[in-house]
Amino acid sequence: MDHRIVSALAACGGDPRVAGAARALSWAGEHGALWLAAGLAGAAVDGARRGAWLRGTALTAGAHLASMGVKRVVRRPRPAHVRPLVRTAGRHSFPSSHATSAAAAAVAFGGLGVRAVRPLAGAVCLSRLVAGVHYPSDVAAGAALGALTARLGADWMRGGVRG
Repeated sequence: MDHRIVSALAACGGDPRVAGAARALSWAGEHGALWLAAGLAGAAVDGARRGAWLRGTALTAGAHLASMGVKRVVRRPRPAHVRPLVRTAGRHSFPSSHATSAAAAAVAFGGLGVRAVRPLAGAVCLSRLVAGVHYPSDVAAGAALGALTARLGADWMRGGVRG
C-alpha cells in the first residue's frame, strides 16, 4: 500500500506547479528550518510569551533530533520506485524528519494560537510524498513522534514544570 500511495502522489509532481510547491515546502522544512525560524520570529515579536516561543522552538528542535536518531536505528531506505523531485540530506526515510518537526511545531505553536501553522505543517508533510522521498508510513510515524514530543513538553513550554 505504501508503494502505491507514493506512486500516485509522486505522479502529481508531474504538474510543474505542484512540483514547485513540493520543492519549496521540502526546502523550507529542511532540518526544521521553517519551524525554527517561525519560533524565533514569534519570540522576537511576542515579548509577553517569549519564553513559551523559545521553549516551543526547543521542543521542535528536540523532536527533529529524535527523528534523526530513530532514522539511524531503523535505516529504512527511501522509495526507489519513483523519481524524487528533491535531493535529501540522508539515505534513510523512517521516520520523516520533516513531518516530525512540522507536527511538533503544529502542536507547540498551535498551542500559542497560531492557526496557520497546522495547515502549513500538513502541506510540508504532503510535500514529502509528492516529492517521492518518503512512504506514507514514514510521514505518519514522523508526525506522531513530533506531536507526541511537543505534547509531552506542553507543560514545560507554558512555563510549568512537569513532575
